[in-house]
Amino acid sequence: MTGIIFATEEEAAPFLEEYKRGRFDDLREGDTLFDDDIFVSLTGLGKIKATLRTERFFQQHRPERIIHAGMCTALSDQFSVGNLVAADQVFEGDRIELAAPTYPRMPLDVLFDDLPSGTLVTQDHVASNRSEKSYWQRIADMSDMTGYAVAYVAATHGVPCHILKAVTGHISDDTQEFRRNLTSACLAVSTFLVAKLGEMEAAQ
Repeated sequence: MTGIIFATEEEAAPFLEEYKRGRFDDLREGDTLFDDDIFVSLTGLGKIKATLRTERFFQQHRPERIIHAGMCTALSDQFSVGNLVAADQVFEGDRIELAAPTYPRMPLDVLFDDLPSGTLVTQDHVASNRSEKSYWQRIADMSDMTGYAVAYVAATHGVPCHILKAVTGHISDDTQEFRRNLTSACLAVSTFLVAKLGEMEAAQ
């Protein structure tokens, strides 16, 4: 079966409501629910929660693949607000040193070939404007707070991880604009996922 991992209840809410008429709408942070076709799990925000709760997920379940879905911040003008993007590689971007990184870059298979793809950096701390971008942000296309952790744990269990992100803004966007974009981005992820899961189920 496929495992769907979101970070927050807000990101997951439209999917939980839309998928099979709300079958998973009681899901809360730290929990996993499942039916005959998929698992759905909420890790909470940040690399620590994502790592620990994804590891617990794998200790309790045996998915064939993971789809980590959620939001991201665009780091360049390559992607616009509202774009759905597949990550083709991900790396951890809070470390300072550039040589011999502890956590290597991970290439990712792109499950959805009808989406544009780019490099994702996972960070707990991000720059507030484009002039302050770190080395890692300058070589990535988008940023989030959970993707690397989920993909890294999946890799240690030998399970492929596919990352689907919706762009909610750019580094310099204000908070009010971000909040407006978030609602429509979450809905776009839900609509896309529900359609793709239906295609995957029909193909089996």
